[in-house]
Amino acid sequence: MRKYVVGEPDSLKNFTDNTDAQASFCFRALLKEREIRVNGKKVSSDVPLRAGDEVCYFLTPARESRRAFLSVYEDENVLVIDKESGVNSEAVFSALSQRALPVHRLDRNTAGLMILAKNGEALSELLSAFRERRTEKIYHALVVGTMPSAHAVEEAYWRKDEATSRVFISRKGDGERIVTEYDVIEEREGETLLRVTLHTGKTHQIRAHLAFLGHPVVGDEKYGDAAYNRSVHATRQRLIAKSLTLFPAGALAYLRGMRFFSERSL
Repeated sequence: MRKYVVGEPDSLKNFTDNTDAQASFCFRALLKEREIRVNGKKVSSDVPLRAGDEVCYFLTPARESRRAFLSVYEDENVLVIDKESGVNSEAVFSALSQRALPVHRLDRNTAGLMILAKNGEALSELLSAFRERRTEKIYHALVVGTMPSAHAVEEAYWRKDEATSRVFISRKGDGERIVTEYDVIEEREGETLLRVTLHTGKTHQIRAHLAFLGHPVVGDEKYGDAAYNRSVHATRQRLIAKSLTLFPAGALAYLRGMRFFSERSL
């Protein structure tokens, strides 16, 4: 059994997504089987929660064993993990709150590498490194169609609508400049596997920019090709934060040039 006390008003689903990664994986099944209890009462729907409510999840051993993330590297200053698709970054942060502090996040349905800090000095340096672009982030993306060239560096302009949490890409001047580089790894039937390098790091940049170029990420429900996703039964975007290279200074200078890899594949 997993037990939590609600800190502020929320919905059961949102609370689960942000608090318990394993329960989030199987939330619908747990509701169907009435294996979630709120204040001791079994529930079968996404009920509202109040501050002080007690939520308990009863997971089978098989569900408990499904790992939301794996540790890739750890020392006295940093922790690098490999996140599963379908897990909110906030649930990872909750699980690791006694060990590490969040530095950056990945979209729920993006798998791959995240780094966390284990003390204030490491947090400050990692935040500076990300802000100053002293990191190299490489992604693997499976996209719809065949790319026009084997390699390209694409520039565009990015704008976010805060009300809808959706971003928009344009060819000229309306917004902030973004740069996305890609290399074709492999062409498959109707799809292409890409190695994507971010030269700028904006929200949903890869997903939105590739969709703007006419090659959305397979399974992307926000910017993707809904008809194609249905045809191949893709409900989660095929996107992995595949490698992370750090160029920090100060107390983390020993990590300079160190590259971490995700074992996940598309």
